[in-house]
Amino acid sequence: MAKKSITRRWIVNNLGVVVLALLVIDMAIIYAIQNYFYNSAKQYIVSKLNAVTSVLSMHSQDSSSNFSAEMRNMLETFDEKDKIELMAINSKGRVVLTSSGFSPDVYDPMPDYDEALEKSEGDHVYKLRGGEKILAVSVPISSMSSEYSAVRMVTSLTEIDETIKNYALAASVVCVVIIFIIIATGLYFAGSIVRPIQQISGIARKFAMGDFSTRIDNDSDDEIGDLCTAINNMADELSATEAMKNEFISSVSHELRTPLTAIKGWAETLMIDGGGSPDTMKKGVGVIVNETERLSQMVEELLDFSRMQNGHFTLQNANMDVLAELGDAVLIYSDKARREDKEIIYSEPEMLPFVFGDKNRIRQVFINVIDNAIKYSSAGDTVTIIAYENSGNVIISVADTGCGIKKSDLAKVKTKFYKANHTRRGSGIGLAVADEIISMHGGTMDITSEGEGKGTTVVITLPAVKQ
Repeated sequence: MAKKSITRRWIVNNLGVVVLALLVIDMAIIYAIQNYFYNSAKQYIVSKLNAVTSVLSMHSQDSSSNFSAEMRNMLETFDEKDKIELMAINSKGRVVLTSSGFSPDVYDPMPDYDEALEKSEGDHVYKLRGGEKILAVSVPISSMSSEYSAVRMVTSLTEIDETIKNYALAASVVCVVIIFIIIATGLYFAGSIVRPIQQISGIARKFAMGDFSTRIDNDSDDEIGDLCTAINNMADELSATEAMKNEFISSVSHELRTPLTAIKGWAETLMIDGGGSPDTMKKGVGVIVNETERLSQMVEELLDFSRMQNGHFTLQNANMDVLAELGDAVLIYSDKARREDKEIIYSEPEMLPFVFGDKNRIRQVFINVIDNAIKYSSAGDTVTIIAYENSGNVIISVADTGCGIKKSDLAKVKTKFYKANHTRRGSGIGLAVADEIISMHGGTMDITSEGEGKGTTVVITLPAVKQ
């Protein structure tokens, strides 16, 4: 099926309507001009005929006057005989006197005379047998004389038709000029839409092929300009997402390789040495268990992220004790913090309101946040955990004195695949998953940092169950 362009559709639809409208207007103008000139000519002739009949009426009432002689004299002395022919019609309906002295063809019709006999006046525009177009007006005078039945004036419309033709040509030229102007401006306007769309189409095909380097040239401030700006912004986001995705794949590959290498190395050592000393066995098994837990946690994060992307992430909500889940998460990382010469300071309150939510997912969030706090801290740093109630919400704050976050990275740390610090392990999706879980519980997770080397604070807010 042939592709229909916007320009072609505009020409067929809009221009067709415009041309039709202008054609109708042109015909209406020509018709109005013709009526104007014909009516003006008719009114002029009628006024002349009225003057003639007035004089004849005076002669008919003068008994000393010879009506026939006065009629003949009037026709002979008619002052506009070069433009108008004055005729006298006898009682038998034949032209017997003319101002030009030439009798008309007896076969030429006189519809105006027939109309005048029925009415007080008759006029008609028609062509003679010779092809000349004329305007004829007749007025009956049978009441003035028994010899004559009517007087008639005839004028040629050749000059008037020529004038009308000139006006019609001028109107047609104006219409044609208007059409050309509409075509020129329309094509320019259509082009101003089509060209950016063609450019957008070409660049969109590049985007589909994975090339996000091209941008649309945008020099307009209308809706098309807004569209181009939006697409350029989309390309920036896609490019950034693609870069983060590639970095994520690289990071995850590295994160997977490290524990797998450790597990494989210690498994081979234990297999070759047959276990060796009890200390070696204990150390090797400990490494394998720890690295397996790391792999398990990473796989769980990936699975959760996949479920969120597919809309299959669900919560098993119930009234839950936040302090119990927070305490478990702190307990999990207490030993690890001591081993790495880091300190967890946790002042557990006596009681907090219940929260309606999924306790396993909330514990997952606490584990992720505390794990990050320890991960991005160095030996000698502290992690301070506070839980309290405020305005019907349960607030959990996890603050560390670690490496901190750049202000430029702060707005992106909860974005999927994004890692602000590439020197520390992690997949870059843990905070994105945690933020989504808190949002699904109707809460918020805010991350603040004064900058690099000044630590980070994560504040989790969850709505408490109303008592």
